[in-house]
Amino acid sequence: MRKTLPFLIASALLASSAAHAKNPLFEDVFTADPAAMVDGDTVYLYTGHDEAPNNNVFFEMHDWLAFSSKDMKNWTKHGPILKAVDFKWATGQAWAAHMIKRNNKYYFFVTVRHNDEHPGFAIGVAVADSPLGPFKDAIGHALVTDDMTKQTPNDWDDIDPAVFIDDDGQAYMFFGNLVPKYVKLKDNMIELDGDIKVVDLPNYTEASWVHKHRDYYYYSYACEFPEKICYAMSKNVNGPWEYKGILNEIAGNSETNHQSIIDFKGQGYFIYHTGAVPPQDGKESGGRFRRSVAVDKLHYNDDGTIKRIIMTTEGIQ
Repeated sequence: MRKTLPFLIASALLASSAAHAKNPLFEDVFTADPAAMVDGDTVYLYTGHDEAPNNNVFFEMHDWLAFSSKDMKNWTKHGPILKAVDFKWATGQAWAAHMIKRNNKYYFFVTVRHNDEHPGFAIGVAVADSPLGPFKDAIGHALVTDDMTKQTPNDWDDIDPAVFIDDDGQAYMFFGNLVPKYVKLKDNMIELDGDIKVVDLPNYTEASWVHKHRDYYYYSYACEFPEKICYAMSKNVNGPWEYKGILNEIAGNSETNHQSIIDFKGQGYFIYHTGAVPPQDGKESGGRFRRSVAVDKLHYNDDGTIKRIIMTTEGIQ
């Protein structure tokens, strides 16, 4: 029997919906600002939690979510692990965070809005004996507050903490908005060890991430606006940093981007967010305030530079 055009269109749509898209990773919850940590044979992925009802007003974020995987393909959801208001000095806004393990404890560095004692965004630290918590405020006050830095008049210029431990055991925290900054941390991971310094990087917006691969240190960050991801390289964690260009283009209909780079079982991975979730059940689609985490492979050139990231719908196969 000769098939009509409507029948063919319907069949194509059915086949399309039957194929499982791997990116974004999760379509039943909005996730943003990924921070991944490798711990033994497991990758733990921590994300912000977008709860804005639409893409017309602003971010609405109250807690942080956790997921885990042993193969980068199948993910276990662990739900919220911490809320912004678990910090008694914070008023809310669970923005970008970063997890790191040291001395068999897990330190969760987070961005929250401080109360009127130190107005503006601040960085706090929570600690737990497990990568999934329970977490508690490690110091009872903020690690960095807006009045500690004067590079910009903005009250959100101390956000997006990213912690890196060098081969000699020295820990550093990189952070900032519009002006990239970093500071040493003491061995206890809950005190600054020296002055906050500024990093010389072009077109910096936010989303610092530092990692090392072989002999090189890599500083990746969200650049310009709408945000792409750019990166620089150095032979020393203190710089100077040599700018290498764009690593990842604008991610779909999201004006922001935020990357996490890990090496797991000999393969590099680039984790980021997009606005790619389609509308479901009559609700608005993903977008600028309703973001979703995705992951694709990352590859290095022979000279140590990183190949341009190819964002895929298929994800990790």
